Amino acid sequence: MEERGEKESVIMAEEQVDEGKNHEHQKIQTSKSEKEHCVEGHTEPEETGKEKGMRIEETKKESDLKTEVQLELSQSASGFQTGFIQGTDLFGYVGIEAVLDQMRRKTMKAGFEFNIMVVGQSGLGKSTLVNTLFKSKVSRKSCTPNYEEKISKTVKLHAVSHVIEEKGVKMKLTVIDTPGFGDQINNQNCWEPIVKYVNEQYEKYLREELNVNRKRRIPDSRVHCCIYFLPATGHRLRPIDLEFMNRLGKIVSIVPVIAKADTLTVEERQEFKQRIRQDLTSNGIRVYPQREYDEDPEDRILNDRIRECIPFAVVGTDKEHQVNGNKVLGRKTKWGIIE
Repeated sequence: MEERGEKESVIMAEEQVDEGKNHEHQKIQTSKSEKEHCVEGHTEPEETGKEKGMRIEETKKESDLKTEVQLELSQSASGFQTGFIQGTDLFGYVGIEAVLDQMRRKTMKAGFEFNIMVVGQSGLGKSTLVNTLFKSKVSRKSCTPNYEEKISKTVKLHAVSHVIEEKGVKMKLTVIDTPGFGDQINNQNCWEPIVKYVNEQYEKYLREELNVNRKRRIPDSRVHCCIYFLPATGHRLRPIDLEFMNRLGKIVSIVPVIAKADTLTVEERQEFKQRIRQDLTSNGIRVYPQREYDEDPEDRILNDRIRECIPFAVVGTDKEHQVNGNKVLGRKTKWGIIE
């Protein structure tokens, strides 16, 4: 019995020693694992920082690639209406002035058309004034003795076209003359051929414009301006003047002028102008510039200045004279040269 007790005590002691060793081994393992865990805990923030840097670089690369792709797409789609515009590209260079230059070059190359009608009695200087305005022989004269074909004394319209070029700008000028107007004893309905001609040109242009397969450039034969010549009598307007301007003022812009105004003195000219303006307003005659053109404030100021000068006093001539060593267009009188 004693031997068994001693054996059991020895076995118990050995088991306690083994348990202590195991416990110490576990402690060592736990300390190692804790150390490793601590080391891993210290290294984790370093690895996350690197990952963040990598991610930032990747996002930068992706954004750069997106911008490059968008720029390429916008360049390839420049011919289309849609495009990619982001950021400051909206306020960048667009090039609108290039479009304006192209339009200016095209219009300058094609040129302009201007149709002017002159109406008045014979001998008032209609052709002379037109030649003076454009400094060229654009209208024929009936009073020259060497002219082969005389202008008939009936109200028959005659159009002469010329191409005038100045400083690279071409203009097709058409002068419509009305010989025989107001020269007959009976001037009843003498304005009807003129009214008919003006309306026919409007209808002709409208027909060309309404065609489906219309021309690339429609020839413009409409009357843009009508210069009406008043004799320098110093009195009021005649009944034929009032009737003509009342009828024509509704369909074309009329510019009344006092022909051969150098035959009037300054005081007579001012009084004559005042009487004509009174007659125009009392009879409701519309002359250029009309009130419809006063939409812009600057245009209204300019039109008011023009209305103060209406009717214009004009002097025309085809002859040149020497004045201070320079050649000028003018009328030579006893008292000097009127330029």
